Amino acid sequence: MSGDQSVDITENEAELYDRQIRLWGLDAQKRLRAARVLLIGLRGLGAEVAKNIVLAGIKSITLMDHTIATEEDVCAQFLIDRSDIGKNRAESSLTRTQLLNPMVEMTADKESVDDKSDEFFKNFDVICATCCSQEQLLRVNEISFANNIKFFAGDVYGYYGYMFSDLNDHKFAEEITKRVKKDSTSDSGEPQEKKAKTEELETVTVERETSFVRLKEALNVDWTSEAMVRRLKRTPNTYFIMQVLHAFRSQEGRQPTVKEAESDKEKLLKLRDAISEQLHIKPDIVGDDFASHCVAELSPVCAILGGILGGEVIKAVSQKDVPHNNFFFYNGVEGSGMRDKSVFHFHKN
Repeated sequence: MSGDQSVDITENEAELYDRQIRLWGLDAQKRLRAARVLLIGLRGLGAEVAKNIVLAGIKSITLMDHTIATEEDVCAQFLIDRSDIGKNRAESSLTRTQLLNPMVEMTADKESVDDKSDEFFKNFDVICATCCSQEQLLRVNEISFANNIKFFAGDVYGYYGYMFSDLNDHKFAEEITKRVKKDSTSDSGEPQEKKAKTEELETVTVERETSFVRLKEALNVDWTSEAMVRRLKRTPNTYFIMQVLHAFRSQEGRQPTVKEAESDKEKLLKLRDAISEQLHIKPDIVGDDFASHCVAELSPVCAILGGILGGEVIKAVSQKDVPHNNFFFYNGVEGSGMRDKSVFHFHKN
């Protein structure tokens, strides 16, 4: 990633981003101002992510999607209009995205991830991939890792959603509060050791570094090992639902749809059983009801996950605050999400 802090912030930009500069500092805003982002997939989740990072003031964003807008998209994707149904998603999203922040450079790319060479992805500092197959995600993640590009992935399936981040070896600044002992300010003439001691809170910024794993490592888990058997009971079932839906996309070339909900339900349950056997886990870890709740995209779930995913992109680029390492799962049926303090957390030793 370029992280070029020599980039100039114009007066107009300083005025527009004044609140953000006060919040996270000028250097962080300069890093954002230099960031080139590739956003793959312009369904509901992609629209939310685009909104959040464009408003933050990145340098440029490429909206990439080779598919056409559908009736379902209009329900969750606020960057396209009903008149855009049948048109390319990326191109249809461009105008409204530009209106969010005219200072950000924007382009639309109508090609598929599969049609892009490895060299293409090297043009970006951040890649955020949605609406992709697991095979596509693994490929782009490996390219990102090899070229020190920050990688994010995510998707929404009805009431369920997830995000994944791989920032390689990532440095960031964290503000911490610590107690500092100070002498009483009274000038009593007493010896130093007899003066009253007081404690005050002081905020300091510390430099930290953390390492991430590849998506391939986070998916290839040996659930028969003693450590993972103990962890299994505390693992969100959305992790396994994600794997089932990845398998569905690879098999069907799409996500479950409203029009084919009943037949898709049967396919999902069969895939659930097959993947449970493959991973050596009991099928009842993911109940049958999941297959009825993962059709289409729900705008509230897109908003929740898009806020978290967009926020993680901003944190990673600005190098401010502790990044999430590395999965986040949202279960709208239960109204729960699992992240930082979750026991389900992969990291390098």
